[in-house]
Amino acid sequence: MAYSVKINGKTYNVDVDGDTPLLWVLRDVLGMIGTKFGCGIAQCGACTVHVDGAATRSCVTPVESLNGSAITTIEAIGATAAGAKVQKAWLDREVVQCGYCQSGQIMAAAALLAANPKPTDSDIDDAMSGNICRCGTYGRIREAIKQAAQPATQSKGG
Repeated sequence: MAYSVKINGKTYNVDVDGDTPLLWVLRDVLGMIGTKFGCGIAQCGACTVHVDGAATRSCVTPVESLNGSAITTIEAIGATAAGAKVQKAWLDREVVQCGYCQSGQIMAAAALLAANPKPTDSDIDDAMSGNICRCGTYGRIREAIKQAAQPATQSKGG
C-alpha cells in the first residue's frame, strides 16, 4: 500500500505494508541510514527519531500510524536550535566512542532540550534512561546535555 510520510521537511511516497516499522522505511526504502537498528523492541534507543517533536522509537512505529506527522531524523536534527546545540556539545565533550548509539542519544537529548531548555539532572535521567550506550559514555552524555542547555554566550565586539 502507498503511504505519504513527511521526513525532514520533505514528503515521500512509499509503497510498503502498513505495519512496516518506520525504521525500515527510513533505512531500506529511503536510504537514510543514520537511524540505527539496535534491539527491535524499543528498549535500546538506537532507532530514536522525532515524530511531531517527540522522541519516538522507530523500530516499533508502524508507518500506517504516522498520519501526516512530521518526522525528523539524525540527518536533519542539526537544522533545529536544540539539535545544533546538542551536536556541538557532543563534539566539544568528545562524547562518541564507538558511535553506534549516538544518533539515538542525540535525538533523545534534542527532544529533551526542545521541550525543557533547562533540565535538572533528574530530567536528564528520565529523558535518557531508555538509551543504552554499550561503551558507557553516560558521564560525557550528561555533560554534553548540560553544556547544550547553557545559554549561548554573546561575543564581545568592538
